Amino acid sequence: MTLIKFIEIMAILVGAFSGFIEARRKRMDLVGVFTVAFIAAFGGGTLRDILLDRRPLFWVTHQEYAILIFVLALIASPLIRTLRHMVSERLIVIADAVGLGLFSIAGVSSALDANMPLFIASMMGVITGIFGGVLRDIVCNEVPMVFRDGKPYAICAFLGNWMFLLMGLYTSVSHDFALWTSALFISVLRLVTWKFDIQMGR
Repeated sequence: MTLIKFIEIMAILVGAFSGFIEARRKRMDLVGVFTVAFIAAFGGGTLRDILLDRRPLFWVTHQEYAILIFVLALIASPLIRTLRHMVSERLIVIADAVGLGLFSIAGVSSALDANMPLFIASMMGVITGIFGGVLRDIVCNEVPMVFRDGKPYAICAFLGNWMFLLMGLYTSVSHDFALWTSALFISVLRLVTWKFDIQMGR
């Protein structure tokens, strides 16, 4: 398994986890839990593949991804119901931040593989990173987190994407190191801005 494939799988799992939490917080049934988790896990990557004109979509090619989310929904639904008192906004933010880092870097890498220019590749990373969460919140009848908390979100992904691109262009570090470092940078930066209530200005 390649590193980027591993990162993509990890991103899908984290995205699905944020969907499980939000769906259970809204007291959805099993179908709702699966639907929200599926959207959160695959929404950003689906839009990326459509924009890059990649067919079939990545989760169609790898049906095991969809099966995994289905199985996890069966397990997670009763588990999260039992642990409902532990489900909080903080847990969703943490899951969202980790997913943002992983999805964004996976998106940049896919765009580079498709020979996209650097700026377009960075924007593809942002789209991949944020769109699953946007759809998740819309389905759950919430204003998307990226639009409502006033803290840098897409900007964190954009900066981390350029960190990855510049490391590849101007340093001799390994590709794998650049991937992990940039994903970690995005996640930590998002959590720091949330923790210290750093506002973009509004």
